[in-house]
Amino acid sequence: MTTYVISVPGTFTGAAGQETQSELARALRPVDPHQTHMGNEEDLDALTVNDDGTFTVRLRIDADSAPEAERAARSYAESALNAVGLDEGSAPLGPAAVTGIDSAG
Repeated sequence: MTTYVISVPGTFTGAAGQETQSELARALRPVDPHQTHMGNEEDLDALTVNDDGTFTVRLRIDADSAPEAERAARSYAESALNAVGLDEGSAPLGPAAVTGIDSAG
C-alpha cells in the first residue's frame, strides 16, 4: 500500500461562502495532506479556494495503485461536498490526479 497525495480541481458555480468553505475543510480533515511528508514540506492545504470560485481539494489516500487512489479521492471529495450541501451541479469536479507520493511512508 502506498500513500498518495491526490489533487481534485473543481468550481463553485454559485455562492459558497466562508462558512461553507470552513465546513468543507473540516469534512476533508481526515485525509488532510499535511499528514504526509510532502504536505508538511510544501504546506499543502486540503482545500484551496481562488477568487474566481475555482478550488482544489488535496487528499492523502492510501491505495495499491495510482488509479485506485484517484478514484478514492474523487469519491471522498464528492462525499465531503455532499455533506456540506453541495452537489455536482453546484460544485462540479474535474479529473483527479496524483500530485505526490509520500516518501516518509
